Amino acid sequence: MVDLDNPAPSDDLHDEIEQFYFAYRGFTDRADRILEKRGLGRVHHRILYFIGRRPDVSVRGLLDLLAVSKQALNAPLRQLMEMGLVGAEAGVQDRRVKNLRLTPQGQKLEAELTQAQTRHLRAAFDRAGPEAERGWSVVMGELVKG
Repeated sequence: MVDLDNPAPSDDLHDEIEQFYFAYRGFTDRADRILEKRGLGRVHHRILYFIGRRPDVSVRGLLDLLAVSKQALNAPLRQLMEMGLVGAEAGVQDRRVKNLRLTPQGQKLEAELTQAQTRHLRAAFDRAGPEAERGWSVVMGELVKG
């Protein structure tokens, strides 16, 4: 198991995999607790987050962004809409297209979730320093590329 106070690179990357797992668990914990009180989970959080960052995103655009099937998105998105957290309007140029937007209640919840994670991430960056923050950004960008 990795020593979180003194991480050292390893050839097999098992320690780094553990760090990544534990970091993700810590990063999502605060938001998970907020969501749990409403009967929601991480999939709901991802939907709220990305609709909040891209107001008027189409359902198709959200499916592409999240890289999930229509079936996987349908139930949690419908639940968020029924809870009054997400609204949908027909597209201006194509009435068949649904554009999604957070309602004021959805904006409030999304901000609460994001602030919890932002504080956690900012504190870690402040402790690690600007060079580590830049390195982290590079590594995460490479992971995104696959």
